[in-house]
Amino acid sequence: MENEKSPFKGKTGLQRIVNATGYSFAGLRDAFRHEDAFRQEVLLAAVLVPLAFLFQVSALERAVMIASVLLVLIVELLNSAVEATVDRVSLDRHELAKRAKDIGSAAVFLSLANVAVVWGLILLA
Repeated sequence: MENEKSPFKGKTGLQRIVNATGYSFAGLRDAFRHEDAFRQEVLLAAVLVPLAFLFQVSALERAVMIASVLLVLIVELLNSAVEATVDRVSLDRHELAKRAKDIGSAAVFLSLANVAVVWGLILLA
């Protein structure tokens, strides 16, 4: 591949920012429409983020609590992207496809465990 450029690249400056923002919102919309787990985790965030403001904790602790919840959404988006890519390549059962999906699922699980640990340490300490 001799310096092949993607035909999708090339925008710079403000136009690139506008395009990237549009792509980001499209990704969020598509994840919400097509991914059950993402919808469930958005619901979890809709409960936990406002709840974080009800506890008498420092601003830093509140920020860490909210960040731990947002991390779940980020990891789920990445997991969904991996799953969509694997399914796009082939719907056949393959050891590597299963491994990729299982690893993505493990990342989501660990991010959820992280929420429990962070919230538990802050609220119970």
